[in-house]
Amino acid sequence: MTAVEGVVRAGGGAGAVGRARPSLAARLVARTGGGAVRVFLVLVALFWLMPSVGLLLSSLRSPQRIGESGWWRVFAEPAQITFDNYGRLLSNGKVMGSLLTTAEITVPATVLVVVIGALAGYAFAWMDFAGRDGWFLVVVGLLVVPVQVALIPVAKLFGAVGLFETTAGVILFHTAFGLPFAVFLLRNFFAEIPRELLEAARLDGAGELRLFTRVVLPLGGPAIASLGIFQFLWVWNDMLVALIFADSGSPPITVALQQEVRQFGNNIDVLAPGAFLSMVVPLIVFFAFQRQFVSGVMAGAVK
Repeated sequence: MTAVEGVVRAGGGAGAVGRARPSLAARLVARTGGGAVRVFLVLVALFWLMPSVGLLLSSLRSPQRIGESGWWRVFAEPAQITFDNYGRLLSNGKVMGSLLTTAEITVPATVLVVVIGALAGYAFAWMDFAGRDGWFLVVVGLLVVPVQVALIPVAKLFGAVGLFETTAGVILFHTAFGLPFAVFLLRNFFAEIPRELLEAARLDGAGELRLFTRVVLPLGGPAIASLGIFQFLWVWNDMLVALIFADSGSPPITVALQQEVRQFGNNIDVLAPGAFLSMVVPLIVFFAFQRQFVSGVMAGAVK
């Protein structure tokens, strides 16, 4: 292990090099450590969790019970809780298949955006090539292009090349519209890495690939994790792009649940548990990487 890699592993981030004063997170905790503030934050968290709790309890009630009273009646009559709705959901092949389709779209779209965004961010931050600043301005300009503007032109293009109503087409669309933000975010984060650290790695004989994998990626871990979470949540919860470009025979979960809405009422015994299952997956991803997410956000705030 070279001296530079030792510094990277020991420091855990670009901000750890040469930092003497307490971090912004530590200062915020010190200033907001009072009991009243903690009680207020707990109340705010409970308020934001209330819709999720209501959806969970509704998914555990029969359609008749849901039509008669609100979900809060569960606390007065806990005997009404039943898992029959989830049994019917598991036997609904269309909805369960849509979960697999959603994963087939979300995982590649997230991985492609993170990998390509990291490579491009490193190139814009530390490699010299003709027109670098101009191309980066083009990337920044693409951030303001709304998705709705590209729906018709991309639909015509995908129809001409045979990608319309295919999983590959949805993945390409999400990748294309996720890359500008990914490149912008990672380029700005990578640019804050001390130049001396990269020069020391080059003196140790590291090429661009080894420099990227052994130095830049470990230091940019929090930002990459934050980007991955943002992209995963955006693609998983998307309905507009999926409604237009996905295969109508095997739609993602958002479109499948929309198709379960009846003409004169809601198929609540399928919608409630299906919506809760579609929400659980992003929650698991977020809580699994929450430490890296918070580190990336706080590092960006300090910079």
